[in-house]
Amino acid sequence: MEVNFINVFSSFMVLFAVIDITGSIPIIIDLKEKGGKIQSEKATIVAFLIMILFLFVGERLLGVFGVDISSFAIAGAFILFFLALEMILGISLFKDNATESSSIVPLAFPLIAGAGSMTTLLSLRAEYALIDITIALVLNMIIVYTVLRLTHVIEKILGQSGIMILRKMFGIILLAIAIKLFMSNLAISVGTFFPGLIK
Repeated sequence: MEVNFINVFSSFMVLFAVIDITGSIPIIIDLKEKGGKIQSEKATIVAFLIMILFLFVGERLLGVFGVDISSFAIAGAFILFFLALEMILGISLFKDNATESSSIVPLAFPLIAGAGSMTTLLSLRAEYALIDITIALVLNMIIVYTVLRLTHVIEKILGQSGIMILRKMFGIILLAIAIKLFMSNLAISVGTFFPGLIK
């Protein structure tokens, strides 16, 4: 398989924006304060396994429900759109009912490997090759692990304002990606149902 580094970078940026581990630093700090030490290695490995499994098996799972990947990508684009709005406007559209702190729940799932990231993985499959997405995911997990290990140090360096700027910047990028994802897969879906409409 030939690796396309441009696609790897694009996938990496999308996943980085959706996982938003830097924006989750305040949440991670709060989890550590409530539940003590968090096992960075365990949280990273579990989150990676959840996402890689969904990347390879998710499409078959959708097939059971009769949903094609383009339609799922459109649904994913809506989720990315709302996630971007959260990041840009500083509002909360998705409820988080997790109250217990743990390396597995809610850190690995759903904070890192949440609905947004898993939906994004399948959405990316409609655009890029599996090898490119897998490499991008591995690179993101390296960053996740690093951030989990150095949470307090990163917070001191960036400060609250720095973290806020990062969230808004990646929110805008994510919004643009969501629109692109929606438009490209809408064209595919329309072309499937109405072959003569789109040339």
